[in-house]
Amino acid sequence: MTDRAPVARSSSGFSAWRLISEELRLDIDGGRLHTGDRLPTENVLAERFGVNRHTARQAIAALAEEGLVESRRGSGTFVTGQAVRLHRIGLRTRMTTSLGDQGPSSTNRVLHSAIEDAPAEIARRLRLDGSRAIRIETTRSTGGQQISVSTHWFDLERLPDIATPLRRTGSVTAALHASGIDDYVRASTVVGARHATATESELLALGPGAIVLVTEALDTLPGGTPLQHVVTRFAAQRVRLDIEHPRAD
Repeated sequence: MTDRAPVARSSSGFSAWRLISEELRLDIDGGRLHTGDRLPTENVLAERFGVNRHTARQAIAALAEEGLVESRRGSGTFVTGQAVRLHRIGLRTRMTTSLGDQGPSSTNRVLHSAIEDAPAEIARRLRLDGSRAIRIETTRSTGGQQISVSTHWFDLERLPDIATPLRRTGSVTAALHASGIDDYVRASTVVGARHATATESELLALGPGAIVLVTEALDTLPGGTPLQHVVTRFAAQRVRLDIEHPRAD
């Protein structure tokens, strides 16, 4: 790692230990700290960032809660090297195969489903005749890691029973197939990033100040008929997004 200026407090009001944990997280994600590397001691971190040992200890504890580091009695704190998964977003985005999360250790769980009025923009994108839609909340994990939480919107008239096969299969592709739809494509994806909310932090087992990558996407039939508007929040330290561009003819 390179030395950095003291980070006692930011203009955003974030406390010093959160900023330090974010700096260390970036070092791990960026490959400056590798699996098995020992973290600097609390004293070294305190001196480097211009804080006291208690603040440095809080920063390390936050990383330990996320599973990025582990403390070994008498030896120090080491990077665990949990894999960062690559999610490819292209014409036929399929999260299960993209993340490589097939198997008994992987789940896509429905948390909640409801029939309600869709927000105006979502109703427009789904071309709803009225405003009624099905909202389904899901969470995905693989390899013992919580990866993402998603909010799915479907047209109630077009897919009135979509929640049932989604609960049974844990797969949007399989649920659509069970509803008579064999193929669909990604029409658009918008990507952003922000700090996780309290609920997202709880569902994704994230520490304070953690970042989520947010994708807002529209899936359609190959002919353009809208099927799903989905907003997914990925744990940024566990997932990277690869946006595939169509090849020029």
